[in-house]
Amino acid sequence: MITYIIRRFLYALPLLMAVNVLTFVLFFVVNSPDDMARMQLGQKHVTEQAIQNWKHQHGYDLPLLWNDEQQGSKCLSETIFYQKSVNLFLFDFGISDSGRNIGTDIRQRMWPSLALALPSLIVGLLVNITLALLMVLFRNTYVELSSSVLCVMLMSVSSLFYIIGGQFVVGKVLMLVPISGYDYGWSAIKFLILPVLISVVAGIGSGARWYRTLFLEEVEKDYVRTARAKGLTETQVLFKHVLKNAMIPILTGVVVVLPLLFMGSLIMESFFSIPGLGSYTIDAINRQDFAIVRSMVFLGSALYIAGLLLTDISYTLVDPRVRLS
Repeated sequence: MITYIIRRFLYALPLLMAVNVLTFVLFFVVNSPDDMARMQLGQKHVTEQAIQNWKHQHGYDLPLLWNDEQQGSKCLSETIFYQKSVNLFLFDFGISDSGRNIGTDIRQRMWPSLALALPSLIVGLLVNITLALLMVLFRNTYVELSSSVLCVMLMSVSSLFYIIGGQFVVGKVLMLVPISGYDYGWSAIKFLILPVLISVVAGIGSGARWYRTLFLEEVEKDYVRTARAKGLTETQVLFKHVLKNAMIPILTGVVVVLPLLFMGSLIMESFFSIPGLGSYTIDAINRQDFAIVRSMVFLGSALYIAGLLLTDISYTLVDPRVRLS
């Protein structure tokens, strides 16, 4: 198993390096430091001296890949690529264009994102799997037909409708919870109830139908007929056998998402004014703070690759035959 994990980890390193190089090309070749300076200065007629001063203040006045004015190792280290991209592998995100420490901001804002994302994931997973099992239990009946129609209807509605509608009905008309805002500690619960509820409802349509498809494939297999022949009830077959054997595709969807929970939800955090990493990224885009955007792109890629690695490891725990592949 150790050899399998090491091999998967070695596969992930070149992918992460390629993402880093592509990010560098997008932010420093396609969009040059001169372009960033003009957008940050926000003036119609920006002088060349003002551009050079801004680039010098933010470390963008160095050569991109090779510094001919230096000697030895400084030819590589005194470049934009080394100082702005290589350090990302050490998760040293540096200073934003507005002068803030990006690493400190990420450590502070990851907790509100997790406080919103974890309950949404856990509750949504339990609700979707339970509804899918009930649809399979009552398959070929009006219960399944009406549930499928309802799921399609829920999928057809934009998530923005759920957010705006939920804020209006639950927050403004019924005044049960605050519409937006955030507080730390146990006081945060009242601000998280509505966004978590909306996240769960918005995901029921696609989630329940996807799990229903998985379970329907399992109930047609031979081991299910054997279990029924031994006298097990349909409920026992579904919850003890079908659910267990469908764990690999379920883990695929869950484990990949886990690292991305740190990144937060861009739309949800922005609408509910939750100071997480999602709203942090949106604010950076609006301010045209490319240092933050670049760091968040790399962090999101690294976490996604970590999620794929965790998925491969979880496969070995559920199905030992994967270790031999």
